[in-house]
Amino acid sequence: MWRTGNIYFITAIAVIGGGLFGFDIASMSAIISTKAYLCYFNEGPDGPGYNDSTDCSGPHSSTQGGITASMAGGSWLGSLLSGYITDKVGRKSAIQVGAVIWMVGSILCCASQDIAMLIVGRIINGISVGICSAQVPVYISELSPPSKRGRLVGTQQWAITWGIMIMFYISYGCSYINGTAAFRLPWGIQMTPAVILFIGLLFLPESPRWLAKHGREDEALDILALVHAKGDDEQQIHVTWKELLKPAMLNRLHIGMFTQIWAQLTGMNVMMYYITYVFAMADLKGNNVLLSSSIQYIINVITTIPALIWLDRWGRRKPLLIGAVLMMTWLFAVAGIMATYGHAAPAGGLNGIAAESWITPGRAAKAIIACSYLFVASYAPTWGPRILGLPTRTVPSPRKRQGSSSQHVR
Repeated sequence: MWRTGNIYFITAIAVIGGGLFGFDIASMSAIISTKAYLCYFNEGPDGPGYNDSTDCSGPHSSTQGGITASMAGGSWLGSLLSGYITDKVGRKSAIQVGAVIWMVGSILCCASQDIAMLIVGRIINGISVGICSAQVPVYISELSPPSKRGRLVGTQQWAITWGIMIMFYISYGCSYINGTAAFRLPWGIQMTPAVILFIGLLFLPESPRWLAKHGREDEALDILALVHAKGDDEQQIHVTWKELLKPAMLNRLHIGMFTQIWAQLTGMNVMMYYITYVFAMADLKGNNVLLSSSIQYIINVITTIPALIWLDRWGRRKPLLIGAVLMMTWLFAVAGIMATYGHAAPAGGLNGIAAESWITPGRAAKAIIACSYLFVASYAPTWGPRILGLPTRTVPSPRKRQGSSSQHVR
């Protein structure tokens, strides 16, 4: 079968795996405030089951939190499984497994008859996100040259932002459909990138490092020649997870783990999933909520671009520090504005949604919206890519196989 060696084309296909996370975020963010969703999954006096009554308060706030978090729970499980899967079948095949799992989860979400079925579908989607989010950066880094590695791996975050924006507008358009198709259609459409990912990967090479680790040096050399015609000394192909527990690696392990943890704790996921709630509490109503939310997703796409261009020049530590300070500033500003100029919403929350528990009218509301945009603009080029360091790409050198010296490249 024909295979491409163009690293940019390889990256463009592979990062669709990252885009799946973006599709999940938007498919929930844009839908949770629509009447069709609130009525069908209603836990109020007229639910569950679809109806078009005036009392469609949707799931209880704790239930909605569980629906949203179910994807993250599945992602946790998928990330644990991803290492085992990729060691057995390879980087490329592991991502394809993730694509198939995403299709299954999307089918279940699309066909959901109740909240339990929706949660199961989102857990399965999360498993896919966990596998793809873990393995796509590894796959790209093991194929890309060191001089371009940060930029290429960072495109996964850009793919996430594109996935969010595209799916949000699809969901926004579907919100005008009457009945359950308003949410079933976008949840079905989100299978499309997984299909493209699975088929596209058929034409991409396997990681040369994985091939070398499994004794397939000739294939690894062929792929190196195909991609960038450079080989280097194979010194780390037999590294296992036990290496992470060695004293020399503990600091790196700590940095890697907690960078990922703090990236999730910055509040970005809240601003992505629940931005419609935040803007409703900022006194926006009707379609203005979704339209204003979509601007945030456009900002997310655009402000990620500087990191792709200059990430390898900036380094890693300073952008993370600057981003953390800026995000903290905007979040404190939102909290202060709400506390000073806002007040509690009526009992039951705005629009009958308990989670919309506060309201800030007038000019203060505009300041909240502006701070929300600035928060996203601060996250996207800093903590979004969050690439502190990437694995050494080590594969056998043709010169070493011939008995000559070889060079170790990082």
